[in-house]
Amino acid sequence: MRPTPIDLVLFDLDGTLADTAPDLAAAANLQRAERRLEPLPIDQLRPMASHGARGLIGRALGLAPGDADYEIARIEFLDYYERRLCVETKLFTGMAETLDRLEAEGRRWGVVTNKASRFTGPLMERLGLDRRAACVVSGDTTPHAKPHPAPIQHALKSCAVECERAVYVGDDLRDVQAGRAAGVATVIAAYGYLGADADIASWGGDHVIDTPTQLLTWIGGQNVFPAAT
Repeated sequence: MRPTPIDLVLFDLDGTLADTAPDLAAAANLQRAERRLEPLPIDQLRPMASHGARGLIGRALGLAPGDADYEIARIEFLDYYERRLCVETKLFTGMAETLDRLEAEGRRWGVVTNKASRFTGPLMERLGLDRRAACVVSGDTTPHAKPHPAPIQHALKSCAVECERAVYVGDDLRDVQAGRAAGVATVIAAYGYLGADADIASWGGDHVIDTPTQLLTWIGGQNVFPAAT
């Protein structure tokens, strides 16, 4: 059997490609300020960043979907976030080098996120990545969001790449579940918003990286699939 090379690398956005937590936390703390509550430290809000508005509102205001004031708080949070979408957000250390190397090696890369396109498109543009990405799949691109495989399957189809030749990198259990269901290799970004209590050993990912650049070594080494003979 011959090894099958990786042609397409798909990244989750929040907590994997970019450190968006400072701007997400700022929106949550604006909500607290409106209610005359003291701001929460970024370390308390960062682990919830991959869970979007639901997670941040839950931590900042103690509200959950179904609570009487939750929907108003959700709309408010999204409006605050949209106003300062990319003030402190930046690529994780080593990610710019990783993207450059992938492109230099002739590999394409894209984004698959549960973030709504209302935010994903403008954020990718402000990061200077919109024209470089082979695909950008947002949370509302398909009828289903992760952990459903549909967003990753959409990315594969739009890039005309078979699942055996792709890998998905993310920092949440949903990312691994979506990747496995779509038939792609999965890499856990341990540098992301996992939280100290995350049991990543139980997630079933194919590999774990502590920095973005470690992905390059893995792609060039052991990440091979048994191709059909």
